[in-house]
Amino acid sequence: MSLFRHHDFRMLWASDTISQFGTFVGQTVLPLVAVTVLAATPFEMGLLTAAETAAFLLIGLPAGVWVDRMRRRTLMVRADIVRAALMLSIPVAWWAGALTLPHMIVVGLLVGVCTVFFDVSYQSYLPTLVNRDQLLDGNAKLQASQQVALVSGPAAGGGLATLIGAANATAAVGLGFVASWLFLLRIRKVEPQPERKTGRRLRDEVWEGLKFVFHNKMLRAIALTGTTAGFFFQMETAAMVLFLAKDLHLSAAQVGLVLAVGGFSGALGAVTSNWWYRKIGNARAIWVSLLAIAPFELLIPLAQPGWMVWLIVIGMLGVGYGVTVHNIAQVSFRQSICPDRLLGRMNASMRFMIWGAFPLGSLTGGVLGELITVRGTLWVAAAGLSLSWLWLIFSPIRTAVRTPSPTTVDPAGHEQPAPQGQ
Repeated sequence: MSLFRHHDFRMLWASDTISQFGTFVGQTVLPLVAVTVLAATPFEMGLLTAAETAAFLLIGLPAGVWVDRMRRRTLMVRADIVRAALMLSIPVAWWAGALTLPHMIVVGLLVGVCTVFFDVSYQSYLPTLVNRDQLLDGNAKLQASQQVALVSGPAAGGGLATLIGAANATAAVGLGFVASWLFLLRIRKVEPQPERKTGRRLRDEVWEGLKFVFHNKMLRAIALTGTTAGFFFQMETAAMVLFLAKDLHLSAAQVGLVLAVGGFSGALGAVTSNWWYRKIGNARAIWVSLLAIAPFELLIPLAQPGWMVWLIVIGMLGVGYGVTVHNIAQVSFRQSICPDRLLGRMNASMRFMIWGAFPLGSLTGGVLGELITVRGTLWVAAAGLSLSWLWLIFSPIRTAVRTPSPTTVDPAGHEQPAPQGQ
């Protein structure tokens, strides 16, 4: 049966699509509220951006274990209800003349916590709704929604802020989470109660995944590269809205359009990535793609008001394309060398390290914005991102001809010689 005719999948797909749009629109609207309504300083913008991503650092590792112990749809419903209430609290506080930056920071932090649980839950919930032979199609549709939201969410957030005001735009995001919740309630299939495993502590399960990543030289290099790139990317993100609005004098709508550029080029990177893998190989693409974005990164802080605004557009086009090619290559690579029994914990460990660097980068970006100006912060971020590939160059990935299989990696994560003839 086609998934277009599968009622429960359609409800999950609709809910997740709305949730993804709410996430990316909210990540644009909240900083715009801080800039236009509260006149936030660079350091305050860094705090807000850090709060939006701090959940990855705080609960990134145990979230997967907790999700496996509870009903997934129940978790998603609760996440939507809490996110809706939090986002709706912002326009209410603004209408009452009581909106403050600490209020927005708390909202950003708690919305991020709910988003972590929602995203981990829907990925784990899909196999309970569809047949195993429909998983690939289902995941493809869900990922397509995420990519569309990534591309158009920032532009939609900027457009909403222009039309109805940044604070009012957060109300639209909150109502979107209400709609996501209502679609989840229409799913008919009853989810079974997960079996409660005994004898294993949460700490032990988390540690096993971390140990596998750090004992494997290739996974360790990928993790350190992602952590470095994530740190400097969020440093850049913390300064970007201020740079666009204050230094380049762009409107809220124009800010949204510029932020969406990376998403458009990322979509192109996803479509054309297989061509690069055929030409240079999946393993080589992991580090070549990052090396190739360095010149584009350095264009971003060179942008000036007027026609030189196009430098930041060109820079973000190149960065978005290269990062997407890199991400697809490294995710496929690490899935290929990891045994099935450790896939969940390996991915959770990677998620914790890479996304956990986001709030640290945001805070650093806010501090540097106060000390060396917003443009100076973008130069530091561009330099760090341009050099993040060095971890890969000094690892076995640099000479890898093909992606090894899990049989060439022992349970502790050490590479073993592949059987002859492979």
